Amino acid sequence: MRIPRSATPSPEEVRSWAQSFDKLMHSPAGRSVFREFLRTEYSEENMLFWLACEELKAEANQHVVDEKARLIYEDYVSILSPKEVSLDSRVREGINKKMQEPSAHTFDDAQLQIYTLMHRDSYPRFLSSPAYRALLLRGRSTSSSEA
Repeated sequence: MRIPRSATPSPEEVRSWAQSFDKLMHSPAGRSVFREFLRTEYSEENMLFWLACEELKAEANQHVVDEKARLIYEDYVSILSPKEVSLDSRVREGINKKMQEPSAHTFDDAQLQIYTLMHRDSYPRFLSSPAYRALLLRGRSTSSSEA
């Protein structure tokens, strides 16, 4: 598990990730650690898709929105993509229609579906993973050595 030294989370922050998936996903260090975990499960594309959608929603320039939406579609939604995320047919059809005139919110339904998938499927395994347990233990040893 590689975490940049500057992004090393505090023991409190690491413990907070077990309280809710939202806390994990709103923490830059948490997203980084969770992404490493997803990579070991061969499902890193879920996090990459979610992050790409977040970036798209923050974009105001329509020309850039069009380009980013096209790239997200090609990278994660197209059935030809090696990084295709698992979406149900209703959501996929909705995206296909919205791609006629993409907006910053073209992928909102898909993003929610992938967020829910990570929350229900990967998050519980992450909390019981050796990587997360090691971070918890490192926090305990740090706080006991400071005492």
